[in-house]
Amino acid sequence: MTPFVLTRWEPENSQFWQQTGRSIAWRNLLISIPALMLSFAIWMLWSVVVVNLNKAGFNLSKDQMFWLTALPALSGATLRVFYSFLVPVFGGRRWTAISTALLLIPAVGMGFALGDPQTGYPTLLILALLCGLGGGNFSSSMANISFFFPKAEKGLATGLNAGIGNLGVSLTQFVVPLVIGVALFGSWGGAPYQAEGAPPIWLQNAGFVWVIPIVVLTVLAWFGMNDIADAKASFADQAVIFKRKHNWLMCWLYVGTFGSFIGFSAGFAMLTMALFPNVNPLTYAFLGPLVGSLTRPFGGIVSDKLGGARVTLWTFIGMVLAVLALLVFLPREGRDGNFMGFLAVFIAMFALTGIGNGSTFRMIPVIFLTERTRAAFGRGDAAQKQAVVEASRESAAVLGFTGAIGAYGGFFIPRSFGTSIELTGGVQAALYGFIVFYLSCVLVTWWYYARRNAPVPC
Repeated sequence: MTPFVLTRWEPENSQFWQQTGRSIAWRNLLISIPALMLSFAIWMLWSVVVVNLNKAGFNLSKDQMFWLTALPALSGATLRVFYSFLVPVFGGRRWTAISTALLLIPAVGMGFALGDPQTGYPTLLILALLCGLGGGNFSSSMANISFFFPKAEKGLATGLNAGIGNLGVSLTQFVVPLVIGVALFGSWGGAPYQAEGAPPIWLQNAGFVWVIPIVVLTVLAWFGMNDIADAKASFADQAVIFKRKHNWLMCWLYVGTFGSFIGFSAGFAMLTMALFPNVNPLTYAFLGPLVGSLTRPFGGIVSDKLGGARVTLWTFIGMVLAVLALLVFLPREGRDGNFMGFLAVFIAMFALTGIGNGSTFRMIPVIFLTERTRAAFGRGDAAQKQAVVEASRESAAVLGFTGAIGAYGGFFIPRSFGTSIELTGGVQAALYGFIVFYLSCVLVTWWYYARRNAPVPC
């Protein structure tokens, strides 16, 4: 065993937690958070780069640009399916360092490709898919952190990890517009593109600016984090979650919360440009993800006190009402629409998705601990202790897997907007579809978790 491997880890033992566990857990969390933030920054790079492509000499259609915003979510969601099982196989420290280092591939690749307007569209599509490496990291990061904290603090820990990590979306949408307007790296960063009568633009800086932070966080993860010996498990050990009904139900709900957060984050700038062409979307694009990221820890904290199911139920009801309100402010034939109303409702929806992200992830450990301890009831102390271990392992796998499935919303929402505009000339059809889906989430939450005598109240 290396000094980085924790051979004894009992966060539910209050004496161990107070004397030893808490400081170790928080050190791992404080390294995990910025690493995850960088991952989200890389994952959502195209959401802000795409609106600057034609200014940098590229000549793409709106549909082509919607594809570039959607593909990172598709690849990221697919990678999450695999990443969600890798922490117990490789160890949290090792995999955090490796997966962070892999972010150099899209960062450097975009740096070189975006500096040359002759770069072909297929190359841009490949780079968009590679940005999914950042999206995959969420599942492994959340699974890893869930092992470190006791049940009473899992909501706070996972909320902080995911919530502050989600700030990477706002970070990239805030930083990129700033760095592409200056020669940040001098001659090392390449020449700018300058159209006639327009200021120079160094779009390559959108990739290069992340290289040094990625290297720093890789080193910090390798030397500052820990692997937990008891958290080791093969894929076969974790595959039991595919037989658990509540795994699939929570996947459905997380598509509604996180899928909406990442989908709106990816598509908001392009949607604004399509519906309100006189508005600069980059002025406002970072606000919604910022609010959604900040409310996620709040969702976890409130759920620790009130119960995750109750918070999730009211979150989905609020999202239905918000989409109905959004329809009022859209442009229609003979009417320009109201951008400030549109923006205000979108920010409210981002806030709700953040709360829902925190509350759903608070539900998962409670659900699986309840299920496993029920199954072990009356079989003795050893069976109860083993049930807690199994619940922790299954919860970690489910946290990662639901994160994977939920991320597909980041693909379907931008594509829904693009398809709706292409077929009907507006986004109303897509929004009506969202309302139906959110209503289904209300029913699932109420029936299985929130009503009186629910099968698994949480």
